[in-house]
Amino acid sequence: MRYPVAIEPGTETTAFGVVFPDLPGCFSAGDTLDEAMEAAEEAVAAWLDATLDAGAPVPAASSLDAVRAKPQFAGWIFAVVSVNPDLLDDRTERVNITLPRRVLARLDAQARAAGETRSGYIAHMTLEVTHTH
Repeated sequence: MRYPVAIEPGTETTAFGVVFPDLPGCFSAGDTLDEAMEAAEEAVAAWLDATLDAGAPVPAASSLDAVRAKPQFAGWIFAVVSVNPDLLDDRTERVNITLPRRVLARLDAQARAAGETRSGYIAHMTLEVTHTH
């Protein structure tokens, strides 16, 4: 999936600002155009992850022409950011992991104490760590 971005040109004293017209509140910036686009890739991944975690729908991407036609973006630069489809995939997948038995015992005890399965506990902890960083 490719999301269009509108880029407010930077100057010697201001950064390039990047907004995702289809994703409310998703924006980034950078001192150079390259830095702004790199930050945009990180911003869209974080925005999509938070939206999915909240159980909200992910908006469809507009066409680049539709974004270019919006008067509020007159004089801006336009680009697209490709989104890895795996970021939007909530299907479950069976995986094998290898852990020392003592670590596995600790993991299972923590999962039981939290009232979760081993898999559910790993997923919960992964999402919790992701949102605190």
